[in-house]
Formats: sequence, C-alpha cells, structure tokens
Amino acid sequence: MKKSLMETAKATNWILLGLLMLVAGLVKLFVMGPAAIIGMLTGMGFPVPAFFAWVLILAEIISGALILFRWNLKYVVYVPMIILIIAAFTNFWGSWPTFILHLVAVSNYWLLGQE
Repeated sequence: MKKSLMETAKATNWILLGLLMLVAGLVKLFVMGPAAIIGMLTGMGFPVPAFFAWVLILAEIISGALILFRWNLKYVVYVPMIILIIAAFTNFWGSWPTFILHLVAVSNYWLLGQE
C-alpha cells in the first residue's frame, strides 16, 4: 500500500511538472502572444529580446512535452531549471513567495531528473 502511494505521488509530480512548462509556453504563444514576451524581455534589458522570447516559448513547450513523455529526463529537466532560476532572479526577486515557489519547482525538476 505504501509503495503504491509513493508511485502515485511521483507520477502526479511528473505530470504536473510537465504541464507546468507546457501550459506556460502555450499561454505565452497563444494567449499573451510573442509580442508581450518581447516587451517583457525588452523592459528587463535582455539583449536581442525577439530571439530570446522565441527561445523561451519553444523551450517551455518542447521541454514540457518531453517531460510528459518521460524522454531523457536526466537531461531535459535542466531546461526548465534554467528558465525558472532566471525568472526567479530577474522577474521575482522582490516577491519572496513567488521567488521561493520558483526555487521549489527547480528542486522538483532536479529530483525528477534523478529518477
């Protein structure tokens, strides 16, 4: 019984982590639009914001899908980890609850890659 509960928790974590990136990327692409992401990155002082906006959108969608398919988790998890660390230290530095939540997600991606 205990092992079954642990397997369910791991599967739930894996699915939620995959959806976290996939949904975020799809929202950036279809709801907010790439122009909004370009504007956000421009305001933050990123060089070549149009390029990095598309890199961000595609990285979130692709890494989210690959995580859901459990493809090479040992390596794929580094993409969302990098995205979330950069977001935590640039966008959410002053908002401590959101900053900490980003770091919690990073630690979950790291654990997922260790399986």
